[in-house]
Amino acid sequence: MSEDLCDVGVVGLGVMGANLARNFASRGHRVAGYARHRETTEALAAAHPEAGLRLSNDLPDFVASIRRPRRILLMVPAGAAVDAVIGDLAPLLEPDDIVIDGGNSHYPDTDRRAEAARSTPWHFFGAGVSGGEEGALRGPSIMPGGDREAWNSLRSLLESIAATSDTGPCVTYCGRGSAGHFVKMVHNGIEYGDMQLIAEAAMLLRRGLGLSVDEIADIFDSWNAGELESFLIEISAQIFRTRDPERPGEPLLDAVLDKAGQKGTGRWTVQAALDLGVAVPTLSAAVDARIASSDVAGRERAAQRFRERAGRPIEGLSADQVRAALFAAKIASYTQGFELLQRASGAFGYGTELPEVARIWKAGCIIRARFLDEVSTAFREDSARPLILAPAFSARVTERLSDWRSVVRAATGAGLPAPGLSASLAWFDTLTTARGSADLIQAQRDSFGSHTYERRDHPGKAVHSDWSGEP
Repeated sequence: MSEDLCDVGVVGLGVMGANLARNFASRGHRVAGYARHRETTEALAAAHPEAGLRLSNDLPDFVASIRRPRRILLMVPAGAAVDAVIGDLAPLLEPDDIVIDGGNSHYPDTDRRAEAARSTPWHFFGAGVSGGEEGALRGPSIMPGGDREAWNSLRSLLESIAATSDTGPCVTYCGRGSAGHFVKMVHNGIEYGDMQLIAEAAMLLRRGLGLSVDEIADIFDSWNAGELESFLIEISAQIFRTRDPERPGEPLLDAVLDKAGQKGTGRWTVQAALDLGVAVPTLSAAVDARIASSDVAGRERAAQRFRERAGRPIEGLSADQVRAALFAAKIASYTQGFELLQRASGAFGYGTELPEVARIWKAGCIIRARFLDEVSTAFREDSARPLILAPAFSARVTERLSDWRSVVRAATGAGLPAPGLSASLAWFDTLTTARGSADLIQAQRDSFGSHTYERRDHPGKAVHSDWSGEP
C-alpha cells in the first residue's frame, strides 16, 4: 500500500550514507536503504532501530519500496562505483524519478552523467555534501546543482535535513549542470588551504615560539572567540588537548605520522584553476605540501643531510602576530577560491550566486566560520569584486600586513616551512603590484620565439621586435 512506501532512498550505507539515512528519518521521513552486503544492513538495523529504516540487499526490492516519483540519494565512492550503481538502477527507474549523486564526484563526470540522463525519462542531479559524519547526521551543508525543475522537486526534502544558520537552511541551488559538485570541490580546495595555514600557525607557535601543547590549545580557544572563529580552529584546540592513551600524559598529536592524506578534491581544484586561468597559490601550496609530506623517508634523509638548517627558535615574534598573519592569509585563500567559482560560473554557464554559497557555508560544513557572514555581504554588494578588495576585508588585511610579513620572514629565517603563509603573501604582493616582472618574461618570449608582446603605449596591439641588443 502507498502509505507503506518510503519517501526517499539511500544507496550506500557507509558512515556518510548511514548517517544521512538516519538524518532523513529523524526529520520525519520514511527511509529506504540499500547496501550490497547483508552484514552492512544488519549492523545498521541493530545499531539504530529507532530510525525505522527499511533496509534491503536487493536493488529491485529497494526501488519498489520508494514512493513515486522516487528520490534516490547515492552515497558511494566517486568514480566507477557511481557509474555502476546508475547502470544497475536505470532499468528500474520510471518517469520523473530523480537520482542524486551526493558523493565527491569530479564535476566533468557529473556533466557526463547528466548528459547521458537527458535521453531517459528520469533525472540525474549532483549535490555536494559537507560536514563529515557528524554533519551528515545532525545537518550538513548541501550544494546541489543541475536541472532547476529537479531542484524544485528536491528543495523541501534537502532543506529538511540541512544544517540551519540564522539565515536559513544551509542548502541552495548552486546552478546548472555540474555546479553543485564544482562548488563542493572548491569548498574542499579552500578546506585544504585552511588546514595548511592553521597547521603552519600551530607549528610556528610550538617549534618557533617554544609553547607547550596546552598553551597552544589555550591560544586556539582564544582565537576561536574572535575573528578566527571556525570549526577547524575549534577542533585544533581540542586536538592539542588530547592525550595519548598508550603514553599517559603525552600529546596524542606527537604519535601521528607527519604524512597527510588526500582524496583528490584539492588536486582537482588546482587543476580546474589551471584550466580556467585562475591563480590559487594558497590552495596549490596546500596540495603540494601534502604531496611532499608523503615522502617521510626522503625528508628524514634530507633533514640529516642539512641538519644545520633545522628549525631554530624565533626571537621577537608573538602569538598575536601569528594570529594576524593567519587571518590575512585566510582572506587571500578565500579570495582565490571564490574567484575560481566566479570564473567557472561564467565559463560553464552555471549561474552560481556567490553570496548564497558563502551563506550556506556558515553552518554544517568543514570550513564554517564567523566571517562568512561578511563574505556573503561583500558579494551581495559587488559580486564581481575580489573578496580581498571589499572594504571590510581590505582594511583588516592592511592592518595585519606588517605582522604577516614579519611572520613569513621569521619562519624563513628559522628554517620552518610555511608554504601556505608564504604563497598567500606572494599572491597578495603580486595582486597589489601595478608593474611587476612580466615585462621581461614577454620580452624573453618574443626574443626566442617571436611570440610578440604589447607596448605600454599601444595596449592591445601585437608587436615583434629585434632583441639582439643592437641600438
